[in-house]
Amino acid sequence: MNTLREAVGEYLDMRRGLGFKLQEAGKGLIDFITFLEQHNTSYITQALALVWAQQPSNVQPAYWAQRLSFVREFARYRSATDPRTQIPLPGLLPFQPKRARPYLYSDEEIRSLLRAALKMPYRFERGKLRPWVYYCLFGLLSVSGLRLGEARNLELQDADLKAAVLTIRGAKFGKTRLVPLHASTCTVLGDYIARRQRHWAGRAVSSYLFVSSWGNRLDEGDIHRTFYALSRQVGLRGPSDSRDPRLHDIRHRFATNTLVQWYRSGQDPERRLPLLSTYLGHVHVADTQWYLEGSPELMREAMERLQQRWEDRP
Repeated sequence: MNTLREAVGEYLDMRRGLGFKLQEAGKGLIDFITFLEQHNTSYITQALALVWAQQPSNVQPAYWAQRLSFVREFARYRSATDPRTQIPLPGLLPFQPKRARPYLYSDEEIRSLLRAALKMPYRFERGKLRPWVYYCLFGLLSVSGLRLGEARNLELQDADLKAAVLTIRGAKFGKTRLVPLHASTCTVLGDYIARRQRHWAGRAVSSYLFVSSWGNRLDEGDIHRTFYALSRQVGLRGPSDSRDPRLHDIRHRFATNTLVQWYRSGQDPERRLPLLSTYLGHVHVADTQWYLEGSPELMREAMERLQQRWEDRP
């Protein structure tokens, strides 16, 4: 029988081969095995799993529960080859997850954000393209529903403007999907790419679609800092606000608007939900169904449809 450390390596290889990235789980499990070795234990026990999971002591209970879940999944795998393995029981270290309530941007708020992006100042010639980078990045997020990481990872070859489609590579679980674009979006992206080519003519630049003033892929932290600054500038955030609205909420807006349009055009959102789920890159339709609960406008449309059904009954 192989050692726990060998078993962890095989487990992670297997799960990653199925498309799971397991970055945090991978680091956590290796640390857990080191912890067991320090306690001279060659198999998983519930008691030691609990002790390890509750480290450090100054974090939220949700973090402890997550660490224990890493062990629980691995323990299920390990129990097939080592009957001594104790699988931590469900319900240990319970916590109530709180899903952030999305901020639903209005069309005018998105337009204000994009206008502010185009007016961003720059000090040096190398920053001349920066306003257009953020104008197109935030604009693309608002009309496509992409995750920020997916937009950051786009390369020039992934934008087929003739076919009006984006190729999203390496999304969640390593999947690739195609995202169709509206003709107006293709026009804006085409203009941006032409500006990008002129700006970087004769100079080294990465193949990423959205690049920094230094020619490499945009830094995620810089994207958020820029978004916060623009949000405060246009009044979406106060000077000291540190939470809402979030950049990720633009994705919520896209999903919600799509569902509202289906309602208003007489289509059945419940039946078409798998289409939206695939478009957004969700693994489970339930992840998309959550949007039905997050918008007063959606709830109003749903109630009006329900009322109409009752009125139509004989």
